[in-house]
Amino acid sequence: MLLSECCGLSLSLKEVGDLFSREWGGGVLHEVREQLTNKRNRNMITKFCSVYAGHVDLKDLGRDATPVNERFLDNEQIVSVFDKTEALARACDETGWHSLWFAEHHFQREGYEAIPNILMLAVHLAHLTKHIKLGSAFNVPPMWHPLRLAEDFAMADILTKGRTIFGIGRGYHTREVEVFGAPLRDQEANRSLFEEQVEIIFKAFNQPSFSHHGEHYTIPPKVPYRGYELEEISLVPRPVNRPVECWQAIVSGNPRGLDLMMKHDIKGFVGGGAASLEEGPIQAYCDAAARAGRSYAPGEGLCLGLLFYIAETREKALREIKPLFEEHAKMFGPLNFLPMNDAQKAAVSGRGGWDQAGVPTVEHFMDLGSWFAGTAEDLVERLKALEEKFPGLDYVSLGMPICTPQSKMEEVYRQIGEEVIPHFT
Repeated sequence: MLLSECCGLSLSLKEVGDLFSREWGGGVLHEVREQLTNKRNRNMITKFCSVYAGHVDLKDLGRDATPVNERFLDNEQIVSVFDKTEALARACDETGWHSLWFAEHHFQREGYEAIPNILMLAVHLAHLTKHIKLGSAFNVPPMWHPLRLAEDFAMADILTKGRTIFGIGRGYHTREVEVFGAPLRDQEANRSLFEEQVEIIFKAFNQPSFSHHGEHYTIPPKVPYRGYELEEISLVPRPVNRPVECWQAIVSGNPRGLDLMMKHDIKGFVGGGAASLEEGPIQAYCDAAARAGRSYAPGEGLCLGLLFYIAETREKALREIKPLFEEHAKMFGPLNFLPMNDAQKAAVSGRGGWDQAGVPTVEHFMDLGSWFAGTAEDLVERLKALEEKFPGLDYVSLGMPICTPQSKMEEVYRQIGEEVIPHFT
């Protein structure tokens, strides 16, 4: 028997020792035992998730299709997002995915992000699925009272029996955050509000009763209640799965934001639609861990995200992803999720003129590492490279571009479960 054949078997270390004793007298047993132990103990990708922001199927896509600001879908088309969501959740649940995540957005008549209440959706989907976890990518506290968000998550945690994952973000649509009365254009005010809300939420989760006195909130107010004055208040109910697992997107790598994440043991999403899958935020997260007295391997505590598309050939995948990327650029370029100058933003906001303005192509972002188009085999190779580069990596997020049709998403989710995930389990 060849050494490689032995190491490919699912054997215990004792069984390997017995085999070597029979085949070679055990002379190299110690070396092989050490190699197998190191391989077993090394962190590997074990959890595959996908972020679905709630885009409906659109009839026309790409640079020459309807500009974003001219899209005004009727309610019948908007509500199709929920049938699509159910189908995607079932596909993931049946094929070994760890979790499916959703984004909280409001007032999106254009149909790109049409799910306003993630936690209500998670409770619904938990009744239709058996295994998959349901994540918030992300709830936006500035659009909530922090105690209402904490209560709603606690209910979802209980009703889904721990299958709902908490996630938070500061928001990026002025039409959403500022309509709800919170600041966004004033980034310092937005950050200050968010930080205090996070503090309140985790107090509510972790303490049987608490009080809070800050710049934005006094909880509870000093009011009489049934013969006594309120001094503390309790979240009822609290989550039963504690400590609460919480995630947040890492965009700039600002030390202030990362230190807040460490304070509350918040894990981080990197990539998944940003301009590049850069090492800077990954290293910054490790540095924040070190400041908090922890030692993190690169990738530990993080989920690295790719926007991806697979087909039978690389050429077909690239051809089919292009109009989807262009729709993404139309939506998110003006929101500064893709680096563009004013002329490029003007081009993606209208029809035509992309080449003249030098709008970056999907190939450009594939080279930067945040987008992927190829075969299932190519994707396995790409993920194995990430696994090698970031030895602490446990989670990856594979998200399909906005407006990918439901039929294609179901097909690809099932294909990932059958042809990609087994290489990592």
